[in-house]
Amino acid sequence: MSSLAESNPPLELEEKNYDFGEHSLKISTFKGAYLGVSAFVWEPGLVLCRYFESEKIDFTGKKVLELGSGTGIVGILAVLLGGDVTLTDRSYVLNQIEYNVQANIPASSRHRSSIRALAWGDDQCNFPNDFDYILGSDIVYNPSQFPGLLQTLLYLSTDKTIVYMSSNMAAREGAINFHEDLLLKQFNSEILHTSGSNCIYKVTRKHPRHGH
Repeated sequence: MSSLAESNPPLELEEKNYDFGEHSLKISTFKGAYLGVSAFVWEPGLVLCRYFESEKIDFTGKKVLELGSGTGIVGILAVLLGGDVTLTDRSYVLNQIEYNVQANIPASSRHRSSIRALAWGDDQCNFPNDFDYILGSDIVYNPSQFPGLLQTLLYLSTDKTIVYMSSNMAAREGAINFHEDLLLKQFNSEILHTSGSNCIYKVTRKHPRHGH
C-alpha cells in the first residue's frame, strides 16, 4: 500500500489572485504534478483576459472552446463573461483545470463549463464544429505541434467562428512562422492588440467549409 502513496507525492498548490474588472480569480497551479508548461499562468493568457476586460467582451449565449487551457484562467473568465465554454487540454492537465473551475465559477454558472481532453490532430473529430469562438493563449510554441493545431482549428471552425489567439512572438520558437506564414494559407488574421511582445490575433477561415 505504501508504494502507491510514494508514487503520488502530495500536490503543492501555488495560488495567485488575478483581477479583471469585477472578476477576481484565484488560480492554483499544481506544482510537482509533472504538468510541464501547463503548470504556469503565462503572460499571453493574462494579456487576452485583460483584452476581454478592456473591450467589455460579452460571451453571453455564445459557444466557446478553449484550446490548451492549462490552468483554465482564460476559459474561466469566458464563463464568467457569459459564455458556454468547453475547456480542453491533454488528459493529464484536466484535474488542474477542474480544480480552478470549482474554485472560481459559482455553482449556479458551472453548467456553462465543461472540461474535456483534446490532443490536437487526434481528438478534434470528437467535438462539434459549431463554436462561435475559439480561444488559444500561448499555444504556439512547439513547431512539431503546428500541423495538429492547424488541423484542429480547421476542423472546429466554420466561416462564422472567431478565433482569438494570444501569442508571445519573441519568446516562442516558430511563432512568427506560424502566424505570418502557416496560418495564412487557410485563415485570415489581423492583430487586434499588442502588449510587449505579446500579440492578440483575430483569426477566421478564408474559405467556407463547403465549396472550396
